[in-house]
Amino acid sequence: MVTLTAGKSPAPGNDPDTSFRQAVSVKYELPEELKGAQLKKLAVDYNGIVYLLTDKGLYRAYETKVAKDLRYTPLSGRIPLDIAVQEGTGHLYYLYGNQFLTNGYAGAPYGMLPEGKYSRLAVASDGKVLLAGEREVAVVENGRLREIGQTMEALISVHVYKGAFYGLTAAAVYRFSGGAINRIHEGEELRAIAFREKEAVLGTDSGYYGIGLSPGSPVFPLQNRVPVPQITALLSVNNVLWAGTPLGVFMEEPAISGSPGTVAAPGLTAAPRQTDTAGSGAPRRQYRYYASKRWLDQDRVTGLAAGPEGNVFVLTPTGLNEIRFITQTLAEKAAFFQHKIRQRHIRYGLIANLNLRIPGDKTTSEMVDTDNDGLWSAFYLGSQAFRYAVTGEAKAKRYAWEAFEAYERLLSVNQLKGFPSRTFERKGFRHSDPERWRDSPDPEWEWKGHTSSDEFVAYIFVSAVLDQLAAETGEEKARVATFIDKILTHIIENDYYLVDIDGKPTMWGRWNPEYINWYPKTIGDRKLGSETIIAGLQLGYALTGKELYKTEAVRLMEEHGYLENILIDLNDIQPTPGYVYMGKDMGMGGWNHSDDEMAFLTYWVLYHYALDDDLREKFSRAIHNRWEIELSERNALWNMITLGTEGSFDKASAFWHLREFPVDLVRWNVRNSHRKDIVLLAPNFRGQSTEELLPPGERMIHRHNANPFKLDGGEGGKSELAGDEFLLPYWMGRYLEVIDAAETF
Repeated sequence: MVTLTAGKSPAPGNDPDTSFRQAVSVKYELPEELKGAQLKKLAVDYNGIVYLLTDKGLYRAYETKVAKDLRYTPLSGRIPLDIAVQEGTGHLYYLYGNQFLTNGYAGAPYGMLPEGKYSRLAVASDGKVLLAGEREVAVVENGRLREIGQTMEALISVHVYKGAFYGLTAAAVYRFSGGAINRIHEGEELRAIAFREKEAVLGTDSGYYGIGLSPGSPVFPLQNRVPVPQITALLSVNNVLWAGTPLGVFMEEPAISGSPGTVAAPGLTAAPRQTDTAGSGAPRRQYRYYASKRWLDQDRVTGLAAGPEGNVFVLTPTGLNEIRFITQTLAEKAAFFQHKIRQRHIRYGLIANLNLRIPGDKTTSEMVDTDNDGLWSAFYLGSQAFRYAVTGEAKAKRYAWEAFEAYERLLSVNQLKGFPSRTFERKGFRHSDPERWRDSPDPEWEWKGHTSSDEFVAYIFVSAVLDQLAAETGEEKARVATFIDKILTHIIENDYYLVDIDGKPTMWGRWNPEYINWYPKTIGDRKLGSETIIAGLQLGYALTGKELYKTEAVRLMEEHGYLENILIDLNDIQPTPGYVYMGKDMGMGGWNHSDDEMAFLTYWVLYHYALDDDLREKFSRAIHNRWEIELSERNALWNMITLGTEGSFDKASAFWHLREFPVDLVRWNVRNSHRKDIVLLAPNFRGQSTEELLPPGERMIHRHNANPFKLDGGEGGKSELAGDEFLLPYWMGRYLEVIDAAETF
């Protein structure tokens, strides 16, 4: 009997599961009367109350809802022209057509004004109030209104910073002091301004740049290599710059030199692109980009405001949104996904894809079958097996075996000997690929055929991890052995094919040497097919003790070159047109990322159940070859599986992937191809579109079988993934002792 310990690689040292910050989105529910209203401005006072100025009055946030601010009855029926928070104190000030006032300081500060002359205000910490109309500027000091003149152009906004008043127009920055108007900087297409330390940052239609506050000379040049150069709003939060645009909001991270860790795959070169105007050799600025309905109710940003804990409120023409930063450990994140899955994603023991009848509305979710229920469920079952091995929790073992019961039913629900169904459902409620469904002998049920090698990989992976980690009694081990024995018997008796109810091999359930070796060595199916069937036969031998499986594995490797196929160098895989099978050109279509997913799950079985140490060493070379090819994708699961087999490990990328993995798994449409801050690569076979991999929270939501470098895509918010994609690498990492224990479940 093979044990995991015998092949377990030594951990490279575990890291404490320290807390980290992660952005999440909060979308506020607006009342019916604000639909179609003009949402004008945001302000956050020192109590953290979020105010929303509209053309229908002043509103505020309550939890995640927006309602009219009725607290001060003398003001509740009035509509302010502007609101502003006093610098330093955080008191909210109101500007009406004929007066300004505040409820701070027991309501004492207020001033009467000429009717209709001023529409903007800013308030300094010493009580001075700046008032502005279209061009007119005045200051109230010690209760006296003093007009100080006009700007040359119409004002866009007024501000206070370190006690000094400033105004922004499309062509200049003004400072108002000592009763005078000083034009301290001239520019073009100025749209927004923010202040930090000793500089002002100016947003334009072409990016942003910085000037000194005295005398207004440049501090840093125009930054146009940003996600979206058309700046509509700017905000400095703890000296971190945020920018609103017509296509979302972005945050400038501290400047770094070089790449954060992503590399281009061998042979890929960057396509020509506009250089950073900061100049050659300057540190590259990095950005976090928040766009699409994952983050905002719409992408056109009109205003920004800072919350007391560094969160950022984002105003659009139709909504109030918040980019909130939560602090959590990986253990807490795993607990979140675990709870989410148990509450909403278990269908007959299988992991369920959720369809959302109303995009983004999780209360309208329905569990539906997919083409790969068995494969997706392997991630969850595997996570619970590793969790049980780490914690010994009875619930983890129960969940793993509940899932395995569904795998057993894949065999029993149909009338074929040893043929595993793709999935099953109560009769009349099938969802995917209606032509692939067949009636079950049980009249209440249907089952889906056309089973593929993807599903076979799931069967051998779940059987292996259950055998290694969660099958403790003779009865439990027998269940696992019987399951895999039935499937392998079917495959061998049918000449290494999965044969469906029509008596024909399925499209992708083929391991016959004639089929496998029909592929040239430049098409990945030859290598992958050899890997999956040899892994399965080795597993069958270990679990059942049947010599047939060992004999067949050796025969395929020695007589039909399957070992040589396994050792094919992935660098030799390339477009190879002309190999047409059942109407499909098998050598075209680019790199198959689904094959990577199948291969890595297979490698766990191939390595740990190797027939001897010599084979294990050869298999290690194959594993390392794929791991090296996949380094640019920074995938935590690929890294954990490689660590747990041949031993290589990119720790930085694994932790980056787990920490950056988004908590919102609704599959919204996402676009990144328009971004100016990314370096595009020339079109290539791997499909690696950019020099550096974008963080998971900025990409479309997908499983491990998709290309993470795909810039645009999504499902319009109509479906939601479960989170098992996170749980499997997390619990593997805990088992392999590279992630330290933290809070328990």
